[in-house]
Amino acid sequence: MAGIDVDGVERMRAHRAVIDRKPMIRTVFTEIHRLMLGLEAQYLTAQGVRLEIGAGVWPIRESDSGVLATDVVPAPHLDRVVDAQAMDFADGSVRSVFGQHCFHHLPDPEAFFSELSRVCPPGGGTVLVEPYWSPVANLLFKRLFASEDYDKSAQGWTTSGSGAMSGANQALSYIVFERDRDRFERLFPQLEIVHQAPVANHVRYLLSGGLNFRQLVPDFMTGPLKGVEAMLGPLNRILALHHVIVLRKR
Repeated sequence: MAGIDVDGVERMRAHRAVIDRKPMIRTVFTEIHRLMLGLEAQYLTAQGVRLEIGAGVWPIRESDSGVLATDVVPAPHLDRVVDAQAMDFADGSVRSVFGQHCFHHLPDPEAFFSELSRVCPPGGGTVLVEPYWSPVANLLFKRLFASEDYDKSAQGWTTSGSGAMSGANQALSYIVFERDRDRFERLFPQLEIVHQAPVANHVRYLLSGGLNFRQLVPDFMTGPLKGVEAMLGPLNRILALHHVIVLRKR
């Protein structure tokens, strides 16, 4: 990724090349897909379009062909360009909106929630996977990405990012759904937080290097490392790097 403009279309090409040669991170992302799809089946009962915003290079469509793959940046492997803050879908026509590590890139989260309320019928909603706020996450996310911040004390929800990826605040889900939860519930009473939990893939995510860094262990360690994560399960609220949130329209 050295020298790549993270806001340009070349980022898609570079990330796709990385994931094609790294089975460990593909396994992690596929497990996240299955988690999100399972939560959709459990909580989102409406009928309608199923789409992913900010789908990037390994969209949920890799696990479920019925989910549209969209992003604000065009790419040959995606279905269409969609702005999550101004979705071109009819009122009440969308069952579910998936977002993997993209919510914190939205410059105006309130616009996204307003659009979610518009396009989803009762029983529809969104499943988001976002950076968590565990002690380990607090330590790492402030240092991992030069193009993104992790500021839990930021005033307000909006960001002034200069592009699709840069300028984001990775602590946005903490700010909106934890610190300012009363404000969220007051502004959007029609959107109910029905599920929120840490995701237990932190060991493999870190050691795989994700999409931006070098992998630190061989791929045959994927199974044993998953076992380590299972043993560390009781410590997820201390160690986890990501969490999942489900919002459902009342």
